[in-house]
Amino acid sequence: MYYDFIPIMIEKLDKIDRAILNCLQNDASLAIDQLAEQVHLSRNACWRRVKLLEQAEVITKRVALVDPKKVGLGLSVMVLIRTSNHDPNWLKDFEKAVQDMSEIQAAHRMTGDLDYLLKVRVADVNAYDQFYQKLISKIDLTDVSASFVMQDLKDTTALKI
Repeated sequence: MYYDFIPIMIEKLDKIDRAILNCLQNDASLAIDQLAEQVHLSRNACWRRVKLLEQAEVITKRVALVDPKKVGLGLSVMVLIRTSNHDPNWLKDFEKAVQDMSEIQAAHRMTGDLDYLLKVRVADVNAYDQFYQKLISKIDLTDVSASFVMQDLKDTTALKI
C-alpha cells in the first residue's frame, strides 16, 4: 500500500484522498463521521487517511475563513514593490517586515518588472496610508504602488485537486 511511503507525493494521492481534500477544503469543520460518509469510507479508514495526509503535510492546517468586511477590513489592496537592493541582508529584513505586519495576507517574490507583490487587507484608505508609512519606515524600497480592489470576482483558498 502506498501509505508505507511518507511523505505522500501528489502522484500517489488516489481518488479517495482527493475526495477527502476537496471535502475538507470546502468545510474543514466536518466531523470525521460526516467526512467518511461523503467519501464512502469507514470512520476509522477515513481518520487514518486524514492523519496520513496531515503527517505528509499535504494538509498543512485547518482554518476558519472570516468575512473581512464583517470584521472591519473591507479594503483589499494589491501592493506592487520594486527594489534596487537584492542582497541577502536586505531580503532577510524585508521578510521580517512582511512577517511582522498583520495587514499583509500574502507576499510573493516575482519575476519580470515587479520584485514583490503583497496582498494587504485594511479598513479603508486611511488605514492603507498608515500601513504604507509603517512599511517604508521598516525597509528601503525603490518604488511602491498600490491598486485598490473594487470588486472581488473570485477569491478562493480551494485548490483544484
